[in-house]
Amino acid sequence: MLMPSIFGESLFDDWFDDFARPVKNVARYSVPTAAVMRTDVKENEAGYELDIDLPGYKKEDVQAQLKDGYLTITASTKTNDDQKDDSGKYIRRERYYGTCSRSFYVGDDIEQDDIKAKFEDGILKVAVPKKDAKPKVEENKFITIEG
Repeated sequence: MLMPSIFGESLFDDWFDDFARPVKNVARYSVPTAAVMRTDVKENEAGYELDIDLPGYKKEDVQAQLKDGYLTITASTKTNDDQKDDSGKYIRRERYYGTCSRSFYVGDDIEQDDIKAKFEDGILKVAVPKKDAKPKVEENKFITIEG
């Protein structure tokens, strides 16, 4: 049985996905969300290198923040796809506004100045150094016994 569809989405897909059918990853409204924020993490002697795919984003659209040991990368986009006829009337007008983010735990010892980032050709390259783990010195605390 054929189900009605709006904008290429079946009205019942989301409802039925909760039962027995696997959730399918559909790029909706012609936005390639499946390819956004794919990350490669490489370890080297100095630290870790993250290559984060952000196709279609500009450097101004991307922010990186370090808070409580978590490095959070956020990218925002705004697309306006207006099509007008010769008299200036809209034939079709579609807009998309979206934000995606991803967080990585880098440790409480890492500071903002330690992290280096570079955005080039739709890829954000982030270098996070390794911090030497300082072993805890065990302190013996004794209670004075009077006698």
